[in-house]
Amino acid sequence: MTSATEGQGFMPDQTGRIPAYQNAPTDGFPSAGERTEAFPPLGAWDAQLPVDTAALAAPRKRSRAALIVALSILAALIVLAIGSFFGARWYFQDKAAPGVTFGGVSVMGKTAAELKNTVNAAVAHSTIAVSDNSGKKTNASLRDLGVQVNTDATVNNILDAKSSNDFTRLNPFSHESVSLAAKPDKLAASTYLTKTFIAESDRAVPSTIAFDGNAKQFNVLPGKDGKAPVSAPVDKAVDAMIATPGQPTTVAVAYSNVTTPIPVAAAQQTADQANQRLANTITVNNGDAKSFVIPADVVASWIKTDADPSAGTIAVSYDKAAVSAYMAKDLPAQLNQQKVTQEDIVNDAGTVLATKTPGVNGVAIKNTEAVAQQVVQALDAGKPVTIQAEADVTKYDTKQVKPEYRIVVDKSSQTATVYRGETPVKTFLVCTGRSGNHETDSGNFFIDLRYATQDMRGLNDDGSHYLSPGVKWVSYFNGGEGFHTADWNYGGIASGDPSNNGSHGCVNMYEQDAQWIYDNCPEGTLVQVIGSQPSGAVR
Repeated sequence: MTSATEGQGFMPDQTGRIPAYQNAPTDGFPSAGERTEAFPPLGAWDAQLPVDTAALAAPRKRSRAALIVALSILAALIVLAIGSFFGARWYFQDKAAPGVTFGGVSVMGKTAAELKNTVNAAVAHSTIAVSDNSGKKTNASLRDLGVQVNTDATVNNILDAKSSNDFTRLNPFSHESVSLAAKPDKLAASTYLTKTFIAESDRAVPSTIAFDGNAKQFNVLPGKDGKAPVSAPVDKAVDAMIATPGQPTTVAVAYSNVTTPIPVAAAQQTADQANQRLANTITVNNGDAKSFVIPADVVASWIKTDADPSAGTIAVSYDKAAVSAYMAKDLPAQLNQQKVTQEDIVNDAGTVLATKTPGVNGVAIKNTEAVAQQVVQALDAGKPVTIQAEADVTKYDTKQVKPEYRIVVDKSSQTATVYRGETPVKTFLVCTGRSGNHETDSGNFFIDLRYATQDMRGLNDDGSHYLSPGVKWVSYFNGGEGFHTADWNYGGIASGDPSNNGSHGCVNMYEQDAQWIYDNCPEGTLVQVIGSQPSGAVR
């Protein structure tokens, strides 16, 4: 095939293939004297060459499919991980977290009830076999040695372990060991060892304090010189047992001759501090109408001592658990209030004449633990304190009532007028209480007790007793003050002279008038006592 002329380029033959470059040198460049043949533009190749598009697209589709599969797997793993995280978070919300140990043993997944059994079992197995060089032995429990174990607090500490955040809490490779929530008592441990290993006549006894319920104060119980155990090894074993409970251990003790382990002077100073706490009142109120002072003997029951015979020290401490328990039980009982609807007596115009039943807000005490903490702080500070407890308060509502009758007793005119609304219905002549200590009280009252007949008793000014038998138509409205028949004082009623003929505070009436009051004015009727006491007869 003849080479294409200059400018023509290579053209495909009928099969669509480009003819071979004839007579081309092996290095791909034309030899000297040959004409240089022009290549077609690149665009011409694209336009003229047949392209297998399906073959080119197939690798792209396979790559895209592989990417989608990989992303789907990754998304599924992420969803699975998130689901597992939230599932584990839900599962362990009320259980011990992974990686938490107690007494050297994993407690992962245990509930509060199960943990309580675990703690109690660990405490039961936490014994210390103590022996001396003479062959005496004892197997002491933590309780024997005066250790105060708080099982509930221990369970709460286990459940709260690793709770800084959810990722740390659920990480099984993060570990936390929880110790026993307990308070050792070195004095109790020393006392136990002394009683167990040393004869009473040989014992050294530390001075201490005790509360005298009759005298309402703390007194010193003096100690004495003698032999005492060297209890430091036992104290150390107790501390180790609290940190990792559940495994018995053994300890050897020795003795030494000592002066009074805790001097009387140190105990006296502690007693003085305790008594000073008793003298400082602790008042708690509900922020509304109620308050109470914590009794001194209750405060005394909270006061304990931290004593270390080996160091010769004794100091006041407080039973915080007992304070919390008292507040949880007694604060609601002392300070809660039932809501009471206020009942106002009004006239036809809606004007309030008197309040028959004062309104009381409903109060429900809450967060008693906050009060307990403030009480302990006050005891530590040795100062009196008034604490307002937190509470939910429900405001009382008000009801207005229009009475059928109300009675106005006017001391100035010595009359009693019955009103229906603002209209006077009846007016009676009366004689009120004698001037001085027996004057009828002014104010708004309500008839609250009635007798058709009653023997009335009381004291005269000279201290002698009086008796008025068979008094008729009695309607009390203010304690011992009331309306009643006074047939012995009709003269005082006629003249209206309470200064000379007045009663011991009651409103003396003619019989028919007192009966009208009794028959027509039931319990709850408003009685308004007004006016000033006359110095003599007004009629």
